[in-house]
Amino acid sequence: MLLTSQDEQHLRYSFQLANEAKQQGIHPFSAVLVDATGKVLMDQVNGYLPDLDMTGHAERIIMTRASKAYRPDFLNQCTLFVSAEPCAMCAGAIYWAGVGRVVYGLSEERLKAITGNHPENPTLALPCRNVFNSGQRPTVVIGPALEDEAAALHEDFW
Repeated sequence: MLLTSQDEQHLRYSFQLANEAKQQGIHPFSAVLVDATGKVLMDQVNGYLPDLDMTGHAERIIMTRASKAYRPDFLNQCTLFVSAEPCAMCAGAIYWAGVGRVVYGLSEERLKAITGNHPENPTLALPCRNVFNSGQRPTVVIGPALEDEAAALHEDFW
């Protein structure tokens, strides 16, 4: 499946947010929830700081917020744009919230190559597609997309 120009715009917005987070010393990850018309509903950067929350991934936090604000039937028509591939925890949160489509930049595999065994990002080698394919409802996944741009956010951070 190919990216539309609107997909590219939203994905690059997630990169912009991740870069802004990076400039503040925050892990350079972000997520953007967009409805079926292309309207941005929410955005979120990584929440590791200030409490050193290892579960404070942007996707997990935005899914908690979204599932409180919207029902799964609405979220099924939405797309979550993320700067990097959702880990297993985040893919689970996306699945449980009911989001129907995910577009991501940097793959988990390439992220792991960049971060190595960094104690703040012990990357899981489990593609989000595997998590979604284990569920009972479909989740469309597009990615990696614009991966070199997404990788550049991490190359001098870890």
